[in-house]
Amino acid sequence: MKLSKLGDLRVRIVGGADGEGGGSGPVVVLLHGFGAPGDDLVSLAGALNAPAGTRFVFPEAPIELGPMYMGGRAWWNIDLEERMRRQALGEARDLAEVPEGLSEARAHVNALLEAVERDLHAPPAKTVLGGFSQGAMLSLDVALRSSRTFAGLVLMSGTHIAKEEWAPLLKARAHLPLLMSHGSEDPVLPFKVSSDLRDTLVAAGWSVEWIPFRGGHGIPGNVTQAVSTFLGKHLAQG
Repeated sequence: MKLSKLGDLRVRIVGGADGEGGGSGPVVVLLHGFGAPGDDLVSLAGALNAPAGTRFVFPEAPIELGPMYMGGRAWWNIDLEERMRRQALGEARDLAEVPEGLSEARAHVNALLEAVERDLHAPPAKTVLGGFSQGAMLSLDVALRSSRTFAGLVLMSGTHIAKEEWAPLLKARAHLPLLMSHGSEDPVLPFKVSSDLRDTLVAAGWSVEWIPFRGGHGIPGNVTQAVSTFLGKHLAQG
């Protein structure tokens, strides 16, 4: 593993010809979730069966959350106490809400992707973008607002945000291969919100590979197996 900087983000790079991102293989960029440390998803590089030579890039989100989160980071801030209070009261989450800091987070990821193409010599057609939870939301936001033709998108335990802003962008990006997963007992992001997002994408013309699982807010074995198959299919074509 190599610690480096791509764009203005600190990253961990795994895989490739030398285990540190060498060679010319495809790239998988995975964004961690809210409150997780920067290395949270690095173990996936060993769990996923990707095409030979694949490089994995794991960026650290730019916001340090402080001692309460024990080194955790975020792409934008979330008031978890307020969210849990509303959830306990049965109040529906406002899907039209555009999180404060979303545009800044998107700019960080776009700069990262430019550096992946320039420094790792991996064009979008050989790059899969994705993430978990908040990282999944940000990945879809970046993809919808970009002209890059990614090899695919992987959204694990994400949800719908910025609904009104996303709506007019959906059809133009419907050609992108997409895998989504979500736990039926997720206490953090309700299953229905994610399945509704899937339905919205399908209605806009997307072909969505949907991996539901019995469980909570996580990445179980059947999801890693599905992602492995997805990477083998779409990166082998890149």
